[in-house]
Amino acid sequence: MDVYTSHRLGPPRARFPGSPGRGSPSVSGSRLRQVQNILTQSSKSRPDGILCILGIDSRYNEGCRELANYLLFGLYNQNTSDFEKTGFSEEVLDDVIILIKSDSVHLYCNPVNYRYLLPYVAHWRNLHFHCMTENEYEDEEAAEEFKISSFVDMVRDCSKIGIPYSSQGHLQIFDMFVVEKWPIVQAFALEGIGGDGFFTMKYELQDVSLNLWNVYSKMDPMSLENLLSEDLVAFEHQWTNFFANFDTEIPFLLELSESQAGEPFRSYFSHGMISSHITENSPSRQPFVLFGNHSTQENLNAGNFNFPSEGHLVRSTGPGGSFAKHMVAQCVSPKGPLACSRTYFFGATHIPYLGDDELPKNDKLLKKTEQMLLSQIYAAVIEAVLAGIACYTKSSSLAKAREEAEQTLGSGLDSFELVQFKAALRAKTAFHIHAVNNQGRIVPLDSEDSLSFVKTACMTVYDIPDLLRGRGCLGSVVFSESFLTSQILVKERDGTVVTETSYIVLTAAIPRFCSWLVEDNEVKLSEKTQQAIRGDECFLGSFLTGGEGAYLYSSSLQSWPDEGNMDFFSNGLLFSHRHHGNIIISKDHMNSISFYDGDSTSIVAALFIDFRSSSLLHLPVQFHGPSSFLMIALFPKSKIYQTFYSEVFSPWQQQDNSGLSLKVIQEDGLSVEQKRLHSSAQKLFIAMNHPAGEKWSSQKLLSAKLPELDCFLQHFAVSSISREPVMRTHLKVLLQQAEVSPIHRVENDKVIISIVTGLPGCHANELCAFLVTLHKEYGRWMVYRQIMDSSECFHAAHFQKYLSSALEAQQNRSARQSAYIHKKTRLLVVLQGYTDVIDIVQAVQTHPDSNVKSFFTIGAITVCVDPLSCYMEHRFLFPKCLDQCSQGLVNNVVFTSLTTEQRHPLLVQLQSLIRAANPSAAFILAEKGIVTRNEDIELILSENSFSSPQMLRSRYLIYPGWYEGKFDSGSVFPLMVQICVWFGRPLEKTRFMAKCKAIQSSIKPSPFSGNIYHILGKVKFSDSERTMEVCYNTLANSLSIVPVLEGPTPPPDSKSTPQDNSGQQECYLVFIGCSLKEDSLKDWLRQSAKQKPQRKALKTRGMLTQQEIRNIHVKRHLDPLPAGYFYNGTQFVNFFGDKTDFHPLMDQFMNDYVEEANREIERYNRELEQQEYHDLFEQKP
Repeated sequence: MDVYTSHRLGPPRARFPGSPGRGSPSVSGSRLRQVQNILTQSSKSRPDGILCILGIDSRYNEGCRELANYLLFGLYNQNTSDFEKTGFSEEVLDDVIILIKSDSVHLYCNPVNYRYLLPYVAHWRNLHFHCMTENEYEDEEAAEEFKISSFVDMVRDCSKIGIPYSSQGHLQIFDMFVVEKWPIVQAFALEGIGGDGFFTMKYELQDVSLNLWNVYSKMDPMSLENLLSEDLVAFEHQWTNFFANFDTEIPFLLELSESQAGEPFRSYFSHGMISSHITENSPSRQPFVLFGNHSTQENLNAGNFNFPSEGHLVRSTGPGGSFAKHMVAQCVSPKGPLACSRTYFFGATHIPYLGDDELPKNDKLLKKTEQMLLSQIYAAVIEAVLAGIACYTKSSSLAKAREEAEQTLGSGLDSFELVQFKAALRAKTAFHIHAVNNQGRIVPLDSEDSLSFVKTACMTVYDIPDLLRGRGCLGSVVFSESFLTSQILVKERDGTVVTETSYIVLTAAIPRFCSWLVEDNEVKLSEKTQQAIRGDECFLGSFLTGGEGAYLYSSSLQSWPDEGNMDFFSNGLLFSHRHHGNIIISKDHMNSISFYDGDSTSIVAALFIDFRSSSLLHLPVQFHGPSSFLMIALFPKSKIYQTFYSEVFSPWQQQDNSGLSLKVIQEDGLSVEQKRLHSSAQKLFIAMNHPAGEKWSSQKLLSAKLPELDCFLQHFAVSSISREPVMRTHLKVLLQQAEVSPIHRVENDKVIISIVTGLPGCHANELCAFLVTLHKEYGRWMVYRQIMDSSECFHAAHFQKYLSSALEAQQNRSARQSAYIHKKTRLLVVLQGYTDVIDIVQAVQTHPDSNVKSFFTIGAITVCVDPLSCYMEHRFLFPKCLDQCSQGLVNNVVFTSLTTEQRHPLLVQLQSLIRAANPSAAFILAEKGIVTRNEDIELILSENSFSSPQMLRSRYLIYPGWYEGKFDSGSVFPLMVQICVWFGRPLEKTRFMAKCKAIQSSIKPSPFSGNIYHILGKVKFSDSERTMEVCYNTLANSLSIVPVLEGPTPPPDSKSTPQDNSGQQECYLVFIGCSLKEDSLKDWLRQSAKQKPQRKALKTRGMLTQQEIRNIHVKRHLDPLPAGYFYNGTQFVNFFGDKTDFHPLMDQFMNDYVEEANREIERYNRELEQQEYHDLFEQKP
């Protein structure tokens, strides 16, 4: 779709100075939440996830591609040549599957497109990468199998899946059998690696295209940037072509037809509508150009301007068949929200001053008066529309806006002394405001999403009668502007919520006033004026200098500055403009002349002329500003700028007959209005001095055309993210209006909270011990650690209870201490687990006791990352791993392994991932938590890094509602179970170590059921009486056993205490993993303890081994022989000469052996029964 602009793969493009920028985390996160809202709507048919498959795997489905481009800011709007520049095939770059769930996202990609996707997705909440490593990806067959298995894993927990089947303007009837034919969906049914059945039989599919179109149609900072940089440029280009039609046809202007004049608007609109595939026949959204008395209400509301008549010419559409005195024109963007209408004039709208204030009483005055009357009504209409826009922005009420517009129109008519015409015009006046979505379709103004839409405000005064001559109808006057509002909810100190609003008129740069001299008498009068002032006896005195490139500014907000030729005389000046004719200002009509140039050759020189009311008749109506002054801007390096200083500056500084002299003023001498105008001129000068091809030139020019744009973009960047209120004290920081920030010296009585967090086994505890032991100069330490015997990694209520008790203890201590002791107290919060950092921040922020909340302040948040323990498999991260490094929350990332090796590939890869998620975080290398640089210690223990303006702004934009604890961090996936097992008996050290080391080989792939990833706790071993602290990391296969250091522990939790579950048991181990069961863990632990001896079974002769038989023989072979036997030294021989190797009484010997052995076994069993044995989990008496 045309909504999303194509751009080069790689770094984000240049952006508007006030905009958040392409790939902005806040806008990206907001867009993702908008899509996820579809999954949280209260509807029985809502899907569990939205599946987006790109490339050949969805047969290049356009609906999927459109969703990807919405979320990835047009990344896949590439031309073939753009893909070729990357050096990779389109199939590789398109190899992407996205499954969006209500609080998480699963993303399949390959190692090639991973690095292109990373800057766009790294900040998504609860993001799960399904991606192979580079080495794994080299096996093509394995890569295909991995894609299929990843797809199966992604949708495993869903029952209803939404498909973005159709793209905007190309609605197709949803056919799930077409989806079944998509290659990756077909592969779902493969045996072995697939999902055991057909995809469409296992899951209920539904089309979510219409829901997504509604999301796409809303305006956000990125779509606004596209609108300003592309749609508005194209829109303004149509007006440039429109003016070109008149400027090139000036000699034959009377023969110009409406059809010829409106051709640029008509072609732009009709061709765009054809390609948009959406019909829109509303009259207010049609282009038109109507001359003179043809601009009646009937013709304006005809509803079809695509084929205007060729017979309506400038020459014949005026009163009584004369030439037209004005025209109305409207241009409409066919596939966007922009539209505006203007009224322009044929003939001058003022009478040039020729040195005589007495006006000639002839027909010329009457002919001029028609244009003047219409232009004055038009000027009043402009003021009314702008007032209506301002009123609507504040009130969101069309009725109030209409009332304000009508009142302003009446006041405007009064100011032009047209009171007698008010009644006749009021009945013919219409004012309306329409909301328009991003595709240019009108939507209800009162819809809940209307704040996200561009609006068009229009006022029309229909069928104005010829009030001066009574020759019928003069036609209508029309003016409309497209504008965008922004509304921020602000919470005051007393808890009330008020609204802060802003708006920008997007089409303000389209000239609001323009006129062409068409009648011979007017042209001759203009030429006569030029000749008169060039004469020797000119009423303006002697000619000083002249030249092009001067800009004339009005104090009125209605008009854009006009560039023209400026001639300076000793007693006045002449400004010549091709659309306004000659504007002459004599010093006789001036009250004062001021000059400002900032004492710099890079500052625009400004001449401020305060004129008298007597000169109003000789000025076009747009220069009738409320402050009665004009500004002439002379740009540095221009010829007129240089000659002004050499030829005009000195003569004008000398007082002449009128008593006027040029006064040089400094910046502090400028009024607010004068500063506004000069700032606007300075912006224009800077923009025009940028080379046309430079990336900032168009943005700077637009900012110069719309001076309020930068402020509005800051406002809109905040308001478009969420409807959650912001605190009044934070508003200026969010709008970047001032560096008023919470960076200040923290009061001595406040406790600084330094938060250290990370996944289990990340060495956060080691870092904590290092800080507390070696850095006592930072103050007195309090340390909070999570409850190990709880099923949750972090319990907010327990933490808040701890803060309350810490405050009470601190207050008691302060009361006892002497006045000269001022050692600051610090709280170090150490949390190792799958806890989202935002939950910790919100627990502090939403403490029910306001005193506690004001007593503690977060100084900095540090996350510890062990690169060896981040990936569960491939590039599938442990839950919350990336969220624990979030921008706006985390100040420092400490890498606690692989730091001794120079640029270890895994460390480098993880650093690039975290840098994409948090560009502003400081990276610190600390092997096993030992920090070696003082600068890094200062970063970790900073008192105000967390409260910096940049961090505060990021928090509001990325985590809307965080300040009041309303941001939902989402669930942990895969679900990690934390089970604490208590026991009172010692373990066998060697058996325990062997059992731990064997865990790694038993790790199973996705869905990881039964996997143990971490073991930690306090135990005793049979070889020592000391309690040992144990920590085992399965993936790193590292086991740490160290003696426990006695120290403070958190207060017991009222809900769950060790004593509740363990009695006198003093040892515990916490097992962390997926789908763990306590009984299985206890069986595993029993094998690590001393084993209970088993009863021995009684022997029988059949159980005797050959070795036992030989032993019996050796022992008894010399026993006395029975009668008839003798021993020859090697064998036993009987009376008959038979020989045998064994003693003749061997059977008796064996029986005796068995009887003796059984007596020993029975004695052993009796002793065993008398012994007392305790199970590992049996409580001590």
